[in-house]
Parts: sequence; C-alpha cells; structure tokens
Amino acid sequence: MAGRFFPEVHAAPERQHLYYLMREHPGITLAEHHRQHGPLSLAQGLGIALHLLRALGMLHRRNILHRDIKPENLLLDADGDLRLLDFGLAHCPGLSAHIAGELPGTPNYIAPEAYAGAAPSVAQDLYSAGVTLYFLLTGHYPHGEVEAFQRPRFGTPVPASRYRPELPEWLVHNLDQALASDPAQRFETAEQWALALQNGEQQPSTSFRPLLEREPLKVWRTLALCSLLVNGLLLIWMLHG
Repeated sequence: MAGRFFPEVHAAPERQHLYYLMREHPGITLAEHHRQHGPLSLAQGLGIALHLLRALGMLHRRNILHRDIKPENLLLDADGDLRLLDFGLAHCPGLSAHIAGELPGTPNYIAPEAYAGAAPSVAQDLYSAGVTLYFLLTGHYPHGEVEAFQRPRFGTPVPASRYRPELPEWLVHNLDQALASDPAQRFETAEQWALALQNGEQQPSTSFRPLLEREPLKVWRTLALCSLLVNGLLLIWMLHG
C-alpha cells in the first residue's frame, strides 16, 4: 500500500557513502503539470489532496516529517497516482538533530513558526501541503510570493475564492484552516484534514464572510453600475435644472 505513494528504494549493502537509490517512476511533477495545463480542476485538486494526505499520514505515523512538500516533489503518473519524492530534508523527531536557526525547505511553502525558529512538526508539513493545494488550484500563494532570504510577515491568508470564485465555501474554509498562521488552529493530523475533504458539503456551515470577500467581482460590478446610474441621474437633473 505504501508503495503507491513513495518511490521504490533499492538496497545498496556495500555502499561506502551516504546515499540511496530510487527507481525512476514515469510521470510528471505537479509543478510541470501546472506549467503545461494551469490550475487543477476541483475534482483533480481534491483527488490529489487526498493522495497527498494519505501519504503524509503514513509518514507521520512512522515519526517521519518530510519538510519539503511542494509541487516539484509530487509525481503524477498516467493512472492518476501520486508519489511523494525527495526525502533529503526528512526529519525524525527524537532521532534527527534540530539545528537552531536552520530553515530547510522552499520559502513559499515554509510555515510561519519555522521562520520563528520552531522545531519541525506535523503542523508544518500540513501547512506546506495547504500551500501546495492552494497554488495548484489558484496559481497564487496565500501570503504572496516569498523570496529567498526574506523573512515574510504572515497574517490572514487571501481566500482561495479571490482567485477561483467557483470553489465551494467548505473547501475555501478547509484551506483557510490548513494555512492558519497559528499552528494550533490548523488540522491536527493528515487524517483529520482528509476526513474533512471527504465530508465536503456535509461539513457544518462556516463562519460568515463578507460579500466583498466571497464575490468581489460582483460587488465591484454592482458598485460601478450604481455609480453610473447615479451620475446619469445627476446629469439629467443638471440639464433640466
């Protein structure tokens, strides 16, 4: 079962240096898929999210943190199966040493608390998964693009519906939770998030979000139309005054 989500590793008993050998699996990374086809459809995004969360759940139950979840490290094959690649930054709490000030990973996908010096955690992997899904669905980053060596400021993430108004509210809420700046407000486990995605429309109604946030285009179009109408009435009044 685990082999569906990870590359096959070949044993090298006589090696004299630290390395590992993997089978080359066919397919393309989700980064390349995005370059070729643009944002994923809702069905594609949900399928990939569930595959990724199942893979992360397996890792986390084995006390392994990936620490570099991003589209470049997710391989999609012709059957739609997903494999999580590149364990060069993997960390095992209690076994791997955490170096103070170390900031492994890719800037756009690193959790806020990691920038503040927090030790690697499940919450950070899930945050990276949230940024990955957000990007694959919208083509944008929830806090804007982060440059190398930049220390970004994190606030409330831009709702995914700003870029994809057709996304269901429950999915936007799930992404907001996965991307919360406070790790305590995120999903506790990959399994919890996967269950929320599977429940979909059955999830409890989310908190109210202003219309401007949910349907910005409609709001601005309505305001522009009202402004045009008021200006027309004023012009008529002035001509007859």
